[in-house]
Amino acid sequence: MAAAMASTAERAVLEEEFKWLLQEEVHAVLKQLQDILKEASHRFALPASGSGGAVKQENFVLSTLGTDQVKGVLTLQGDALCQADVNLKMPRNNQLLHFAFREDKQWKLQQIQDARNHVNQAIYLLMNRDVNYQFKTGSEVLKLMDAVMLQLSRARNRLTTPATLTLPEIASSGLTKMFTPALPPDILVNFYINLNKLCLTVYQLHVLQPSTTKNFKPSGGSILHNPGAMFEFGNQRYEVSHVHKVECVVPWLNDALVFFTVSLQLCQQLKDKISVFSSYWNYRPY
Repeated sequence: MAAAMASTAERAVLEEEFKWLLQEEVHAVLKQLQDILKEASHRFALPASGSGGAVKQENFVLSTLGTDQVKGVLTLQGDALCQADVNLKMPRNNQLLHFAFREDKQWKLQQIQDARNHVNQAIYLLMNRDVNYQFKTGSEVLKLMDAVMLQLSRARNRLTTPATLTLPEIASSGLTKMFTPALPPDILVNFYINLNKLCLTVYQLHVLQPSTTKNFKPSGGSILHNPGAMFEFGNQRYEVSHVHKVECVVPWLNDALVFFTVSLQLCQQLKDKISVFSSYWNYRPY
């Protein structure tokens, strides 16, 4: 009898604590998440609601250790690469090539655009459950946390996982038509984000003659192709002879990645608290 009363009393206490968790602590965590993700959105140069104004331009110097084959300066404005000024020293003859974006062109960085959209979606989900909203069950909170975590994971993955492209896809990209003077036919370029870095890869090609004895084997999709990779484009076969990769650190991308990690941890901690209460009941009241 005493054990049953103790059990009933313990259950009542747990139910009160769980009620407090749903009514108070959940909203405190949601507010904290909103604040963090709004900071992340500012890093992506998202305009605050109701405010206008142009996004500032930032210049970044491209560099890599141990080589000066490629040098350049990139100008980033939010999710747009609005200028690229690149010098390439040709390995065969040390000839210096210079090419830059045409003044009427800019290149949208889809990875930044997608990550920004996922952050927006996470904020939207959180704002739909304002401080006046009453959570009735733990499962409701878990469902919301899962939805927010999905958007944050997608945002992070867009910055940490560049697209795998085939060499024909790079060759047919609109990026090749953005430069003045026009890129030589034996040069391919690709820009992408990797973590907190903006990367430029320059591929130098040589034409495979029909009489060549080399076994032609087209390469598949990759983030970075190696010398020796072959492909066919415009009824012509090519082989990659040299690959140059240069990069620059974009500090606000690093900030955004930190915000994503902290937010994901907060979501998981709240899920864990909800789950702890479920272990006290032999049925699922949430």
